[in-house]
Amino acid sequence: MADVSVVMPAFNESERIVSAMQRVLAQDFVHELIVVDDGSRDGTADLAGSVQDERVRLICQPVNRGKGAALRTGFATAQASFVAVHDADLEYDPADIGRLLAPLRDGRADVVYGSRFIGGDEHRVLYYWHSVGNRILTIFSNMVTNINLTDMETCTKVFRRNVIQSLDLKEDRFGFEPEVTAKVAMGGYRIYEVGISYSGRTYGEGKKIGWRDGVRAVYVIGKHSRLLNRTKR
Repeated sequence: MADVSVVMPAFNESERIVSAMQRVLAQDFVHELIVVDDGSRDGTADLAGSVQDERVRLICQPVNRGKGAALRTGFATAQASFVAVHDADLEYDPADIGRLLAPLRDGRADVVYGSRFIGGDEHRVLYYWHSVGNRILTIFSNMVTNINLTDMETCTKVFRRNVIQSLDLKEDRFGFEPEVTAKVAMGGYRIYEVGISYSGRTYGEGKKIGWRDGVRAVYVIGKHSRLLNRTKR
């Protein structure tokens, strides 16, 4: 059933963009693939445009604004019943999105996160402190939102279209993850998690997130803690 709009933000991913797109398009649940080139300077947009498939829509942002900004652009134009986030870096397997769809299709969930920390799926062994940081941010987020996610920072998420398009998202960079989690929790939406595989890359292989993004995530979580406290008064 082709009922998913896959939104793929991309910034300077010329070595991977075509493979990433082909892997997504090979999935039978894909209604459309919305590639948002975020001001790349390495020909990513041209390569994305060379993929011939009627399901592909390419949107080019003239300057680099960040992952969150690219996702907002893609979300606004999505047309299918469900909207999935899938990065162009080949760290995540798009086939896993199919496993996240079950709780959505049968009406149990409004949002499903793919967790790298539950289940028995394979994952590449990489940076210890990254995994510690991810878990700390998830715990901090859970304390604020009062939900029990295991992987808030995951880049594989699927939403009902009406849910993601109703959220007033502001974060331009990697602060998208804690922001969307806080706003989904504040909205009282039903959230599920499903275990997924993970093949992380090194900084030499093009990984972009850094310690400043972790600091921003803490700030975003703290900001939404204040908003949540106000709504409880």
